[in-house]
Amino acid sequence: MAGISFLDDHRTWVLTGETSTYALRLDEEDCPVHLYWGPALPATSVVELIGKSLPWWDGFNDPNEGLAELAADGGTSYWTPALQVRFADGTRALEWRYEDDAITAGHLILRFTDRHYPLRIALHYRLRGDVLERWTELTADTDVEVIRADSATWALPVFEDYRLSHVTGRWAAETLLRREVAPHGETVFGSRRGITSHHANPWVMVDDGTATERHGEVYGVALAWSGSWRLTTTRASTGRLTVSSGFGQNGVVHRVGPGRPLITPVSAGLYTGGGFGAASRAWHAYVRAHVLPHPGELRPVLYNSWEATGFDVTEAGQHALAERAAALGVELFVMDDGWFGARTGDHAGLGDWHVNRTRFPDGLKPLVEAVHGLGMQFGIWVEPEMVNPDSDLYRAHPDWVLHHPHRRRSELRRQLVLNFARPDVAAWAHDWLDRLVGEHGVDFLKWDMNRPFSEAGWPGEADPDRLWVEHTRAVYALLDRLRADHPGLRIESCAGGGGRIDLGVLARTDQVWTSDNTDALDRLRIQHGYGQLYPARAMSAWVTDNPNFVTARSVPLRFRFHVAMAGVLGLGGDIVSWPEDDLELARELVALYKDIRPVVQHGALYRLRPPVDDGVTAVQYVLAHRTVVFAYRQAAHFNAPARPLRLDGLDPAARYLDPASGRTHSGAVLLAHGFAVDLPAGDFASAVIRLDRIKI
Repeated sequence: MAGISFLDDHRTWVLTGETSTYALRLDEEDCPVHLYWGPALPATSVVELIGKSLPWWDGFNDPNEGLAELAADGGTSYWTPALQVRFADGTRALEWRYEDDAITAGHLILRFTDRHYPLRIALHYRLRGDVLERWTELTADTDVEVIRADSATWALPVFEDYRLSHVTGRWAAETLLRREVAPHGETVFGSRRGITSHHANPWVMVDDGTATERHGEVYGVALAWSGSWRLTTTRASTGRLTVSSGFGQNGVVHRVGPGRPLITPVSAGLYTGGGFGAASRAWHAYVRAHVLPHPGELRPVLYNSWEATGFDVTEAGQHALAERAAALGVELFVMDDGWFGARTGDHAGLGDWHVNRTRFPDGLKPLVEAVHGLGMQFGIWVEPEMVNPDSDLYRAHPDWVLHHPHRRRSELRRQLVLNFARPDVAAWAHDWLDRLVGEHGVDFLKWDMNRPFSEAGWPGEADPDRLWVEHTRAVYALLDRLRADHPGLRIESCAGGGGRIDLGVLARTDQVWTSDNTDALDRLRIQHGYGQLYPARAMSAWVTDNPNFVTARSVPLRFRFHVAMAGVLGLGGDIVSWPEDDLELARELVALYKDIRPVVQHGALYRLRPPVDDGVTAVQYVLAHRTVVFAYRQAAHFNAPARPLRLDGLDPAARYLDPASGRTHSGAVLLAHGFAVDLPAGDFASAVIRLDRIKI
């Protein structure tokens, strides 16, 4: 039965999820050590795993290494430390002393102190189905320097081999999936950029090298944090592998003391025996049930004006785009950059968040009212954390940006980063955002963040390093406050594309901008990596113009739509200039998306065939009695044999109706053999197949 139990005689806690079990205990020195993580076991069986810590038989090889629940620096522990502290007298080693525990509604807290110094450590465990959330809380009565404070150390079973799955990337090529043998020693994934980054994402999955999409044991760890982060896998020659994850970066020191606790972000762990597909579906279910603020909603079809206008924003131009968007069936119209201050290019005006009266003589209300009158919601682009040096805000408050004395202020995109850890900066941001949303009836914010940190200093502050954590926490607090004050407001996270996608920001936003690259072919790979952990319900995907502005590739409109329809559909091209044939096809496909939207946004994802250069790529969504399959072929080759496409997640005893053709199919045949996908001839061919389970 799911829940948390304490085996008093063994000083052991057993946390049982829906299909998995996690167990830990106190050793003879009061250290919390890992006992078990894997398929569900009754507590009586866990007892069989308990044994005494093995003694060292030499001075070099610890038989118990890698088993600490939070690997601390101290004594003869040489494992990758998750916790490193330095006390006022220079002492660095930590010695655990157990105090007590508390169990309430699926939440376990283990409380410890140092044996000599007034440092308190609380380890938190919270069950969410089969996902276990862990975090650490540090408090002290005197000042303590915390050099490293990861949220958790996750110990995996000893396998014959270990393989890591993770994503890497760059701007316009985010979340590209990698699978590779885990190296021995320490492997560090992370971001030192102040944001999640385009280059890596704070999660990793581990298997023994034999797992497939449908079969095999998979362990996953994901960090809920949107600032700088670090995830370390440590593989020892003795055979064990651990994963340690947390915020921060090398050289940043946190200071804990009276009234200054340090609480780490959630590190979430998941076990499944059903392969990578089951792992992804479990993560998606967790995000929908326990992370997203409004998981039950259907995200609207949106139109964004950026690729149509750039900075050339006018009231008349936006109105014309809105009329055309409404005629296509769009439900949310979003005006992008260029509506405020002296923002006629990227060189000036950022930070001056007042309406440009040359472009909008009567303010924004006429446009907002026109959009609402067309039956759409109104959204607007903002970039609150940034400022152009050529702005009234910077001229008035040059001290508000991240900077060091006697060092240049490096610009990227002609921007500097505002220090949101400063209460006056956070208050300023809330003031204008609250007025913008409240006075204009704004329904949606596209919150952008277009450059990483640099010169991350805070002159005059006694503890300047805290900005690395407090900036992100201030962004979180501002998002939370705006949502509380404006319950109807919905928000998209963007950071130059997919630079801020993680469980932390998803707890405060409704969708994320996956990449600035809207090329449909590239998006297949980007979306494949994104979907390993994050659900389609939050994946914003646009249909834009030919040729694509990033890749200069031309792709048929139907293919572009079908790729974007596998997430939260958006349009972003110059639709006023589209020919009538394209407009008619767009109306047809928007209507089709609205029909299948519940299945895509709330259904279970099955990756049938991964993105490949040749052959057919396919994904499937299943919700209750409905199934939707997307099939894509990049290139057609002469006389290439077509393989049947085997489906997943169906009832083998049922029959399924294809409403487009009127044909029915046996569920057992679709699962065991598959069906022939009827793709159009030629390159960039795609199809959407709907199947409805029918009573026999």
